[in-house]
Amino acid sequence: MRPIYIGVGIAFVAIILAFAGYNWWQNRIIQQANATPTPGPNASQKPIALAAGQALGSKYFKEKYPDTPQGGHGQTVDGVGCGAMEFSTLHVHTHLAIFYNGKQIQVPQFLGFAPNPAGSCLYWIHTHDPSGVIHIEAPDISPPQGGPYTLGMLFDIWGQPLQPDDVAGFKGTVTAYVNGLKYDGDLTKIPMGAHQQIVLEIGAPLVPPPNYTFPPGT
Repeated sequence: MRPIYIGVGIAFVAIILAFAGYNWWQNRIIQQANATPTPGPNASQKPIALAAGQALGSKYFKEKYPDTPQGGHGQTVDGVGCGAMEFSTLHVHTHLAIFYNGKQIQVPQFLGFAPNPAGSCLYWIHTHDPSGVIHIEAPDISPPQGGPYTLGMLFDIWGQPLQPDDVAGFKGTVTAYVNGLKYDGDLTKIPMGAHQQIVLEIGAPLVPPPNYTFPPGT
């Protein structure tokens, strides 16, 4: 009987270790999703305070329901659903600033708001105002396909291009910054976590990436 007891003990220990490992992995994902990054050395020294309802940049896109026909109109987009309510399992805010030839362009309000005959819905990734603050309010820490919620998902919901030479129809060489540091990777893969600061500059001249502070409690 002794080998059986030893086997049962080993299996019990393995289960405990597997459970602890799973909890560690889940907690790590949650911490990464909610981590507040520190702006890099290229960020402007004086921070710009963000506030609900403010408008940053020149208005270019339509204000009401700016999602294009290619964007989200209630269907699932990149695994991101559209629901009748805002979720709170993951509730974080990212900031997006877009510059074209040195001039800031307003990120439109109500991205991700989808009216339809059956009733309006709200994508897990959306905007409430033209401040550039992106709200991620999702029922899960990660999207169904895994990984973080990304800038590409926002642009797919918006129905606008996000390419090395084209951002929402503004064409030219794109220079990207994440938390004040130059980003040379795939623009669509830029993660959107808590207080992530994303700056996309199309054309020239390049301006120093602004440094923003989020409203208290967000």
